[in-house]
Amino acid sequence: MNRLRLGIDLGGTKIEIIALAADGTTLARRRLPTPQGDYAATVAAVASLVAACDAELGERGSVGVGIPGAESLRDGRIKNANSTCLIGRPLRHDLEAALGRPVRLANDANCFALSEATDGAGRGADVVFGAILGTGVGGGIVAHGRLLRGAHAIAGEWGHNPLPAPAAGDLPLPPCYCGRNGCIEAYLSGPALAADHRRHGGDAIDATEIGRRAEAGDAASAATLRRYEERLGRALAAVINLLDPDVIVLGGGVSQLERLYRNLPACCGPHVFSDDFRTRIVPPAHGDSSGVRGAAWLWD
Repeated sequence: MNRLRLGIDLGGTKIEIIALAADGTTLARRRLPTPQGDYAATVAAVASLVAACDAELGERGSVGVGIPGAESLRDGRIKNANSTCLIGRPLRHDLEAALGRPVRLANDANCFALSEATDGAGRGADVVFGAILGTGVGGGIVAHGRLLRGAHAIAGEWGHNPLPAPAAGDLPLPPCYCGRNGCIEAYLSGPALAADHRRHGGDAIDATEIGRRAEAGDAASAATLRRYEERLGRALAAVINLLDPDVIVLGGGVSQLERLYRNLPACCGPHVFSDDFRTRIVPPAHGDSSGVRGAAWLWD
C-alpha cells in the first residue's frame, strides 16, 4: 500500500485533488475548473492534477476518485451522473490508461461518508450514514469501517425513495428529474427548499438566506424551515429504521443550517421504531473537504 494517497473530487464545476499522508495529514491540494461537457478534457484535467502532485511530492500516490454518479457493475461505464458527459463512458479504464496506475471510483456521497467515518464526525462508530443535502440529495453507508457499495452500486441512495407518509401539506407530489414524483430529493434538496419557500409566498432566496432570516425572526422563513425539518425527520427516520446507524453526518449546503442539529432529533423520534432516540445527527468534521478526503481513503 502506498504511503501517499491521492483523492480527487470530480465535480460539476471544479476538479479538486488532495494528497494525504498515511496519518491523514494534508500534503498538497490543487483544483481546476471542470471542462464543461467535454469528457476527453475532463480526463486530461484529472491526469494533469495527478502529475502535478506526483512531481511536487516526489512520489506516485494511489488514486481514488469521487464522481457524481456510479460505475455500472454490468459494463463498468458511468451511470446516474449529474455531469452528463460522463454517462456511458468507461471512466475508470480511461483514467487508468492516462495515469498508468490502478484507480478506484466511488460515488461522491460515498466518499463523503467514508471520510467522516474514517477520521471525521463518525470516527469510531459502528455504522455511519452520510446524508448529502445540497443541489441534490444523496447518501453513503459505512459499516464497521467498510464502505457499502451494494448489488447495483447504489447503496445509500435514499434521495430517490418517496418521501415517507406524505401529508396534505406535501401535496401535490413534486416532480423529480429522475422521472418520478414525490422523491425525497424533490423536497429536501437546497433548490427544493427554496422552491417550497416561494410556493408559500416567500421571496426568491436560497437556503442560506432563509436560515439567516429565520434566525432574525422572520416568520415566513421560520415556517419554511419547520416544514423542511419535519419532512427531513420523516425521511431520516426511514433510514434509521432500516440501518439503525450510530451517527448520521449531514453534508451539502443545507447542512450548514445550525438549527437542524437542534431540531431534528425531535422530528425523527416519533417515526423511529424504538422507545427512545439515540442516533447522533451531526455536521461534518471536514466540511467541504470530506468528499475529496474520502476519495483518497478509498485505498485505505
